[in-house]
Amino acid sequence: MVLQTKLTKLVGIRHPIVQGGMQWVGTAELASAVSNAGGLGILTALTQPTPEHLRQEIRRCRTMTNKPFGVNLTLLPAMTPPPYAEYGDVIVQEGIKVVETAGNNPGEHIKKFKEAGIVVIHKCTSIRHALSAQRLGVDMLSIDGFECAGHPGEDDVTGLILLPLAAKALNIPFIASGGFGDGTGLAAALALGAEGINMGTRFLCTQEAPIHNNIKEQMVKATERDTSLIFRTLHNTARVFRNKIAKEVIEIERKPGGAEFSEVAPLVSGQRGKQVYENGDPDFGIWTAGQIVGLIKDIPTCEVLIHRIVKEAEDTIRGRLDTMVVSDAKL
Repeated sequence: MVLQTKLTKLVGIRHPIVQGGMQWVGTAELASAVSNAGGLGILTALTQPTPEHLRQEIRRCRTMTNKPFGVNLTLLPAMTPPPYAEYGDVIVQEGIKVVETAGNNPGEHIKKFKEAGIVVIHKCTSIRHALSAQRLGVDMLSIDGFECAGHPGEDDVTGLILLPLAAKALNIPFIASGGFGDGTGLAAALALGAEGINMGTRFLCTQEAPIHNNIKEQMVKATERDTSLIFRTLHNTARVFRNKIAKEVIEIERKPGGAEFSEVAPLVSGQRGKQVYENGDPDFGIWTAGQIVGLIKDIPTCEVLIHRIVKEAEDTIRGRLDTMVVSDAKL
């Protein structure tokens, strides 16, 4: 048995599970492993230093799987923005069929991808942004709750509220993101109106994730209280793993009068975060992690993880929830 949803039919996958884009992690190794296991693997465009490097990574991924996979393009404010248009051109030229977009002002990129016949899944953290993306013509939305890793927005609304709101407000299908990592979560997401789930942190803690094993072990040891919210005073909130650097950043932000980004910039540089994944020192820099770390207890392969999640979801739906529906005559 499988769980067939609008997501699985739209992008041609077996299981309604998407591996979200993750900086430094969304490489061919992880994306192909997820796709081979029946989910939708995602390459992260900006993990590659140039658009041409992305082209080579797409081609490398195709040597590792013949299943569908996508590319994430996240649009964030920067002093020197990456060449987003050129990354988008490569995605189109290489015949990618699914793109996950996120971030600010995606309109011109969505238009380009739709003209090329690409399925666009846009990730957002609020219903108002979801409605804007719907108007721009995206095919599906990824509704990201406050539990998520990375940037949860500034509204602090959890998935338990966002998902049923999305079900009522949207005219297009959506998947659930933020706080998902097991089969009961998948069953809950489907019950709340989603067509599947997007997982980042949970896939970070798999055999195929291209990060140091020490970081995976840190996640296994963690509880649901082991994340921190930084950049709150800068109105650019980010959820990261609670470590020495995160605590230092929060202390700087709490000083009277607040802090400028320049005061924390050396601590939170992306290159320091990349070194965490490469060298295995969990306190060397900040690295994103969602509250789902509290439910992560092992480091399986992507295949084992996905099949386990689907079986747990099926068992929850058919073995637990279904038994609760009885006729009045049996009461």
